[in-house]
Amino acid sequence: MNRKNNKQNPYDPEIFDSDVRKRVGNFSRNKALRSLSKKWFIESFGRGYVYNFYWFGIPIVQTPQDMVAMQELIYSVKPDLIIETGIARGGSLIFYASLLKLLGGKRKVIGIDININRENVVNTSKIRKHKFSKYITMLEGSSTDPNIINRVKKIAKNYKKIFVCLDSAHSHGHVLKELQAYSDLVSRGSYIVIFDTVAEYLPRKIIGERPWGKGNSPATAVKSFLSNNKNFVVDSWIENKILITSNPGGFLKRIR
Repeated sequence: MNRKNNKQNPYDPEIFDSDVRKRVGNFSRNKALRSLSKKWFIESFGRGYVYNFYWFGIPIVQTPQDMVAMQELIYSVKPDLIIETGIARGGSLIFYASLLKLLGGKRKVIGIDININRENVVNTSKIRKHKFSKYITMLEGSSTDPNIINRVKKIAKNYKKIFVCLDSAHSHGHVLKELQAYSDLVSRGSYIVIFDTVAEYLPRKIIGERPWGKGNSPATAVKSFLSNNKNFVVDSWIENKILITSNPGGFLKRIR
């Protein structure tokens, strides 16, 4: 088949990929679509949309579009260690563990949470009994506690490709400390993803009594971090692709 005919084949992988790139590029410039996506997110978030979903039977408490994005990033990087701060109900841990199992080899997820042994907060027993539990190590304590950081770094010495997800307390100070503590572990070409940067843009009536919001959020922490760290850049490609995300400006790729 000559190249001209090949371009006309809608099932050709190169044509499909080219179409994806064109659409995402168009999305990035479509102000009306981006505004509509933001409005939809705010309306749905205020109604508890992110609490509707499970991964292998465990509540995941994430925006589905973000989890599709995470799958793409993890498949691209193929990390052998994923570090997650903030376990919540535990679904994200199971999600990451299931992806690492599919990748094969010696891989691990570290989950850090200050309340692991409170069953009403974290489904600890279900996680420990889950089919993917052998891929998971849980550490109880604050993600910014020097003892916890040292334990994570000790484990990380046994791995080469490391991917980090920050999803615990969402105040500026806490997230900035996490970025400073864990960013050096991220491998070049891999990511540190800061969840819920959208807190910077949510109305106070939606955030409620949470001790973070506009001016004191993961987004402000990211801005401060990037102003002093040139090893990372915001990867806007994935955000432009999914449009609906809890993490605008929060997908940071290590470039050096």
